[in-house]
Amino acid sequence: MGTVTHKKIVIIGGGFAGLQLCRKLRNKKGFHVLLIDRENHHMFQPLFYQVATARLEPSSISFPFRKIFQKAKNIDFFLANVERIQSQENKVITDQGEVEYDELVIATGAYTNYFGNESVQEHSLSMKTTHEAIFIRNHMLMNFERMMEKKDKVGSKNIVVVGGGPTGVELAGSFAEMKNVILPKDYPRLDTKDIKIYMIEGAEYPLNVMSHKAKTTAKKYLENLGVEVIVKTYVNNYDGHTVELSTGDKIISDNVIWAAGVKGNYVPGLTDEVEQKGNRYNVNRQNKIDGYDNIYALGDVAYMETEKFPKGHPQVANVAINQANTLAKNLRNPEKNIEFVYKDLGSMATVGKHKAVVDAPFGSITGFFAWFIWMFLHLMLILSVRNKLIIFINWAWSYLTRDTSLRLILQARKKSW
Repeated sequence: MGTVTHKKIVIIGGGFAGLQLCRKLRNKKGFHVLLIDRENHHMFQPLFYQVATARLEPSSISFPFRKIFQKAKNIDFFLANVERIQSQENKVITDQGEVEYDELVIATGAYTNYFGNESVQEHSLSMKTTHEAIFIRNHMLMNFERMMEKKDKVGSKNIVVVGGGPTGVELAGSFAEMKNVILPKDYPRLDTKDIKIYMIEGAEYPLNVMSHKAKTTAKKYLENLGVEVIVKTYVNNYDGHTVELSTGDKIISDNVIWAAGVKGNYVPGLTDEVEQKGNRYNVNRQNKIDGYDNIYALGDVAYMETEKFPKGHPQVANVAINQANTLAKNLRNPEKNIEFVYKDLGSMATVGKHKAVVDAPFGSITGFFAWFIWMFLHLMLILSVRNKLIIFINWAWSYLTRDTSLRLILQARKKSW
């Protein structure tokens, strides 16, 4: 009998792209897959804002890799931080040792882009990981408690969200609903009218890449909720207390959340020529990195120019998932050499209850129906039936009562009473 050989596929990153590729290669003959990630779980990032605003528990949108692949005979998981790629030796160097590969897939996603502004990076809050979302929740809940003690402290009463993309819009809308509906019940002696929520966007509208109907409606929704939308404006500096704007205006705030952009989690080791703007790898239509026969990049960290997307594809989950699907087909059938073609199914964002915008191939939808579509599609993307049910129950309870019961402040203490 001949010896069965297995091609070792090493995947760095368990986000949407890495996880989808693992699922497509699960229990497929001829492949041994090793997934490397610095976290032991997959995170459903589109709902981070609901963790940050105490609407969902982080466990509802987090999925341990070892649980996901319990029944996968050809997939292993390695908890480690990748430090460097040694392509000439087909090795990945991690803080837990070296890993060899036959084919390497970089699916490391993206992290917060501060555009070189070190003061903003040092003092503002970001939301790209589960830990950061929980930190924002703790920070904001503690902030409301301090407002009861220091009623004259202006900084604690101002919440500033920088960035008018989906994350910024959803965060600002969620905080506005919390201010309008929940805080008056939790803090009846607090004058919530003093709390101001700002959203700062450099473009003319929030959600500026969406249709005119969608972005103008989103702006109107935010303003109706009480959010002060500041457009055509950038943040020049933030020292932890004062936000300095490009217009010369200043906002006093202890609560600045930065959602203004991302850049790729670039892993060192490959040639400088493959790096594109935004820390992305230059790839061909099969997601193979230029100049390398056995190294690929997927999702947010991949830069692929096509006739329809001459400046690269949008850094969204749908692109990452479908690039992984195409790569899985090519790995299983190398002779087909299928090119990736992105079919844009549209974009969406929710601002609040019954307030959402959806740009679909057949047109733009706003209001209740768009809100329902947003909830349904996000619920369907959740991995497990158990988590779908938990999220649905939380959403249903919140819808019926206009409240949640998840406002727990979880912080480490040196000692008990």
